[in-house]
Amino acid sequence: MSENGLGRREVLGAAGVAACGLALTACGTGGAESRPSLKGKVLAKTADVPVGGGALIEDLKVVVTQPSEGVYMAFSARCTHKGCAVSTPKDNVIRCACHGSEFATDSGKATKGPATAPLASFKVRVEGDGIVVA
Repeated sequence: MSENGLGRREVLGAAGVAACGLALTACGTGGAESRPSLKGKVLAKTADVPVGGGALIEDLKVVVTQPSEGVYMAFSARCTHKGCAVSTPKDNVIRCACHGSEFATDSGKATKGPATAPLASFKVRVEGDGIVVA
């Protein structure tokens, strides 16, 4: 027991609770990334998203793809392995340069590790010549 009457377990437990509280404050609830809604936002022009490739929208941390003619998809540009930014899609693959993970442009599914979880997706629609978050 310490001078204040607390045992080692109590002191360590209190330190753990304090650390968890700091982590939640720093990272938001549950570690979720908080950012404004992208709903209604034009992500890219259709002409800027090639078939079989895509466009990386760095300021929004989004990647827009066109896996086949006229089909547009949008995903988080953060790799699900360690959070590195992915690169511009090419040959129907979204690649992460940090550790080599690869994702499918039509689903965001991890096709090569170390990432195992898919990229978060956004529903999009075409309005005029823009690709907009639905």
